[in-house]
Parts: sequence; C-alpha cells; structure tokens
Amino acid sequence: MNTTRSLPIVALALAFGLGAQAPAQVDQLPRGGDVVDAPAIGPGLCLHNLFQTNMVLQRERPIQIWGWATPGASVAVALGDEERGVVAGADRGWSVEFPALAASAEPRAITVESEGQSIRCDNVVIGDIWLLGGQSNMEFPLERVENGELEIVAARYPDLRILTVPEQNGPEPKVGFPRLFEWSDWFGVHFRKGDWDVCSPEVVRELSAIGYVFARRVHMAAGIPIGVIDASRGGTTVETWTPDAVLRALHTPEVDAALAEWDAKVASYDPERDLADQREAYERRVARLRERGEAQPADLTAPTTPRSSPALDPNHPGNCFASMIAPIAGFPVKGAIFHQGFNNALQMRGEVLYSQVFPAMIRAWREAFGDPTMPFGIISLCTEGPPQTRDNYLEMMWNTGIYIRAAQYRTFLDLRDAGDSQIGFASSFDMRRPWYHPQQKLPVGERISRWALATQYGFGERIPWTPPRCTEVRAEGSSITLRLDHEVEPIDGGSIVGFAIAGVDRRFQPADAQWFVRGKDARGEPQFDRSALVLTSPLVPEPQHFRYAWGRNPMANLFATGHHDLPFATQRSDDWEMHAVPLESASRATLRREDVRRRLAECEAFLDEQR
Repeated sequence: MNTTRSLPIVALALAFGLGAQAPAQVDQLPRGGDVVDAPAIGPGLCLHNLFQTNMVLQRERPIQIWGWATPGASVAVALGDEERGVVAGADRGWSVEFPALAASAEPRAITVESEGQSIRCDNVVIGDIWLLGGQSNMEFPLERVENGELEIVAARYPDLRILTVPEQNGPEPKVGFPRLFEWSDWFGVHFRKGDWDVCSPEVVRELSAIGYVFARRVHMAAGIPIGVIDASRGGTTVETWTPDAVLRALHTPEVDAALAEWDAKVASYDPERDLADQREAYERRVARLRERGEAQPADLTAPTTPRSSPALDPNHPGNCFASMIAPIAGFPVKGAIFHQGFNNALQMRGEVLYSQVFPAMIRAWREAFGDPTMPFGIISLCTEGPPQTRDNYLEMMWNTGIYIRAAQYRTFLDLRDAGDSQIGFASSFDMRRPWYHPQQKLPVGERISRWALATQYGFGERIPWTPPRCTEVRAEGSSITLRLDHEVEPIDGGSIVGFAIAGVDRRFQPADAQWFVRGKDARGEPQFDRSALVLTSPLVPEPQHFRYAWGRNPMANLFATGHHDLPFATQRSDDWEMHAVPLESASRATLRREDVRRRLAECEAFLDEQR
C-alpha cells in the first residue's frame, strides 16, 4: 500500500482555509437543460475534477491521480488492470501514481473505492494534452469566427477531447475547479465548463477557435489522442496570469508601482462606503432623468449590495494564476499555447511592464506543471483599428499594442538565444481586421500548429515554422542594410512595404525596401541577395534604426519565400519608448501632421518628375 501523500496544491489550499464543499461529485453532467453544478471538492470520497469520463491522460509521464476522502480511510484506485492503495491523510487528501503509458486510443477505466463509496470514469485515453492560455482572442469560440461553421460540421474526432476551466476569482490558490454552466455577459448565454467532452459538432462550437484548429491539426498529423484544456479568460493582463510571489520578486519600478497601486486599492476598500457611493450615483441619475422628464428604465434600480473588493478583481496581480492555473497545476501536460496582450496595451508604458513580466510568467507556468522545459508557444497580439496606409502611416505607429507585440517576439528570441529549444512563436498581425476580436482565427491556429508539429512530433524537416530572422543591422550613410537567415518575398508580388527608418531625431518615415545587389551576371543584370534588404528614404538622410510592421493593423507584406504563413515579425532595432518618438515632441497629432508633410513632399516630387 502506498504511503499517505497529499499533493502540494492540496496542502496549499488547506493552508488558505479551503475545505470540503457540497454536494457530492457527479461524474457526468448533462449539456443543456437545467443548470447542474458540482463543486471543486465534495464531501466523502471524491476525485479532483480533472479526472472524469472521456478524459485524456498525458502519455509517457508518470500518471498521478488524486482526490479526497474521509481522513484515515483506505482508498483503492485502479487504472485499467493496474491497482494502487492509499490512506487518506488528515487533510482528506490522497494521491496515487501509476507508471507512464504510451499513447493509446483504447478506452480505459479509472475506478476509486473507499468505505462503500465508488467512482468510475470510463472512456479514458492516453495521449497529449495541450493547455490554452490568454484572453478573449484565445477564448473566442469557434461558432463566432470566419468559417467556423465549416469546421463545426466536420468536427467528429472521438479521440480529441475538450475541457474548459471555469472562471474563479480571488488571490488564494484554488485546489480545484467546479463543473457548472457559466454565464457569459458578453455573449448572453451559459457555457458548459468543467467537463471533459468528446469532440463533436455540438461540443466544439463553444471551444476556442484557435485551440480547436491547433488541436485538430496536431491530432490528424500525430495520429494519437489529443486533449485540450482551455484556461483562457477575456479582458485579462499578463500580471494576473503570473503568481503574486513571482511578481513581487521582480522588483522593477514598473512592477512595483503596479503592485503598490493594487495594494492601495485593496487597503482602501470599504464596502459600506462603496454601497453609499453607488446609491449617491443612482440618486443623481434618477434626479437627472426627472429633470428631463424621462421615464426611469426598468433595469435601473437602487443598489442593495456593495461591489466586490478589488482583491477579487480578475486583473488583480496573480488572481487568474491562483484561480485558473493553480487548480490544474501538477497535472502533466504536453505544452501550452498563449495568446494575450490587448489589456496590457491599454496601460501607460504597458510594454515596459510586459517585457519584464512575460518571461517570468512563462517560467512560472512551466514550474506549475513540473516541467522546466515545457513547450510554450507564443501567439503575438492580433490586429485592431483602422488599417495602416501611406496616408496615416506615422499616426498608426502611435499604439502601445505594437510595442506589446514586439515584446512578445523579443521574449521568444531572448529565450531561444538562451538555449530554450521548446519556445515557439507565431504572428497574427497580418490578418488585417479592424475589430479587436478579428475573426480570422483559423489561420492563426494552423500557424502555431506548425511549431508544435515541427518540434514535438518529428515533422521538423518537412514543416518550417520559424519566422525569418534579422541577424545583422548595419547603418551606413543614407541606408540601413538588414541581413536575414531566410530568403523573403512580398506576399502580393509587388513592392516590399512595412519598413520605417529614422535618424537620431527619431522621426520615422516609411522606407523604400530593396533586395541587396551582390553583383552583376555576365549580361550585366543585377544579382539579388533575397536574404538581405536595403532600406532608404529621401526624408531620412542618415538613418540609424528601423521598425517593421509598426502598426496595430499594419501595412506589411514580407514573408518567408515559399511560405506565406511565416511573416517577418513585428520588430525594431531601437529601444525608444513611444512617448519619445519623435525626439522633441511625441503625440498622435504630431505624427498626423508629419504624415501630411510627407505626403505633400511626395506629391511635389511626383509633379517634378512629370515636368
């Protein structure tokens, strides 16, 4: 019989005062119909809600199964023909470990018995589990994206399994998650969360579009069962996905300031004062309606309860990690893909904080799942806002989101250069949709699957995935020469667009980009090096730095030759902050005036040519 052992996460929960909840665990909950909830921890014998009928267990890793029972009770656990016994500890926690198994679609059963109670989970398969993380652009469901219905009607993959983690709040690490119907204010419907389900058209329509396409592609290519656990949450920042203790250990001015601001909000929260403030605001609004002779809306009623403490805010630093990652921590997974950044782009100097926190967040996730080299794929921030054109080129460079996107790529490069062979990256900026929820999700899922298939499933020689990389930047005279590690070409076959250059005055202008001429052939024709580019502008006589795809919805068309889903990533050679570009006076209005000045100069040059 195994010795009593509770998982660290169980002990952590009890240290925070989290105890059993009622009612008892229910193994299979219905889809549709009445709302039926099952708590994270039930009374008596119960399994962690990760362990259910239809689940996937991670292949080639020791299999740990855990739950709760009466203190001191004997618990018998079987996985297929293998059996283990354990005694529940004083904290009710128990855990057993089975040897690693190879991938198999053969259904197995997990059975647990103790003191006359029993739990059975059927149709359990062995394969790879991928974690989905981020905010709403990762969370956005398949049924609401372009060509989503085409995917839905074909989504019949019995060995692809799906679990969505419910939202929870608060800074205390949670030991588990409930199974419930969760209301979405955004979509106005209940979403089923907390259940492992077999992929079907009915089930998959609620899943992350990016996550589904990624999983479907990996499943089809690898030929093994695949599970996806969606732990994304809309409207969240990188700080909330990072443990509070990790953030407090960073000690940068930006992180310390953010933590101090949240600490002050929590310390000053007074529920009585909050309710009084709400009532005053309500009375003022009612008075204004009466003055205008307008009827009071039916949904405008006097507040009766205070709002939640800022400590429960989903974006309080560390909260989403504590509430949505900690509940599944320790469960072996193959890897994670992460798509986030919009809310950090709303912060003043958000890109500085992001570049400090994001690498720490990745390390923390790897530690949480017990794998310091866990594969982690980064999807860069998507498009939003008006498309960048020659007319608004500089004005569209004024956006914090671009800096976030560049920080994500820089994080990828830094980790890769430090020897991290398990870090991945895919751009999404070229989908060119104006809404901050661009519905071109399916190509993004395909792109990040290239990385997974190439690095994790043995297709590296057949499937390139790394974006073309700039290996050298040389500023000489009136031009900047870039050396790349891959030949590149414009996707539309026209001129290369998307580069801007600036001198020491930090006044960027769109650049003319040409392939480097390495010589001439016997007929006197130029021989181009298509892995090198020369950037110039008549308005920048002595350029020092370049930027590429520097717009939230950028004007950019450079891709790896022959691979038009591997764009040259958003990047820059300078380290100038947004509010210091140009050097003397930075603002959107400044850049708008500069666009007009440049366009007038271009018109004059064109007229001179015609004369």
